[in-house]
Amino acid sequence: MKHLLAPLAAALLLAAPAAQAQISTPQPSPKGSVMQRVGLTDVTITYSRPGVKGRTVFGDSTAKVVVAYGQRWRTGANATTSIKFSDDVTVEGQKVPAGEYGLYTEPGRAAWTIVLNKSLKQGANVGGFKNADDVARFTVKPYVLGSKLETFTISFADLTPGTASVALEWENTGVKFRVVADVESKVLAQIDEKVTKNAAPAPADLAGAAVYYYDTNKDAKQALAWMQKVNATDPKFWNLNTEAKIRLRLKDYKGATAAAAQSKKLALAATPANQEYAKMADELTAEAKKGGK
Repeated sequence: MKHLLAPLAAALLLAAPAAQAQISTPQPSPKGSVMQRVGLTDVTITYSRPGVKGRTVFGDSTAKVVVAYGQRWRTGANATTSIKFSDDVTVEGQKVPAGEYGLYTEPGRAAWTIVLNKSLKQGANVGGFKNADDVARFTVKPYVLGSKLETFTISFADLTPGTASVALEWENTGVKFRVVADVESKVLAQIDEKVTKNAAPAPADLAGAAVYYYDTNKDAKQALAWMQKVNATDPKFWNLNTEAKIRLRLKDYKGATAAAAQSKKLALAATPANQEYAKMADELTAEAKKGGK
């Protein structure tokens, strides 16, 4: 038995180093991700972030640069940069279905071509994907950064309730492209289901519908009817604030003044007192007084 066990133990000892985990070291271009909710849609970008490191990043192909003008780029380093949409969106005027895509670019001195492609596995082989798999292709104009940016950065800017710009910036250069989410149809469908067709809508849904109608300049009379229903049974200072704003839009200055006064009273009675809403109530009262002259 001893003669049988000895070779087995030796084999296990020889195999032990191979079973150990490899040494982990920081990557020169570390992986990063950025996510932004645009409207009701999540947009997630995953990419690797190279540094300038004393090099010239963008320039003519005859010069020693990291990315030559007119050359297809994976828009980062290492693996393909990806952009993922949780719902259908419009990117620079082009319809893009929900899904995850490779984000490729072709930088230029006067314009950049940006491509969303179905391929996510090209890595450095940026010439290997098929143009037939493009889901969007468009051009944008670059801009000069106010200061040098050492690390390649993708971020979101110019946010509105239903749109955002994706900014790609590195060294002295930046570009942006616009993403538009389908907010209107989704919100109206919820209002139709939870408020319009519901015999007993929840107060929160009534208030949400009223706020959306007010924010998007829809039927103010309908918005007021919904908010009045909420405030008739369980008035809250924030809902009364909205009622006052809706009444102002309808030029009901007396009603706006009354709603603002009640909003301020409840705001100051809260624990702790909400001075911000009390101040807004005063501003609404002043506006109503001015409009009523």
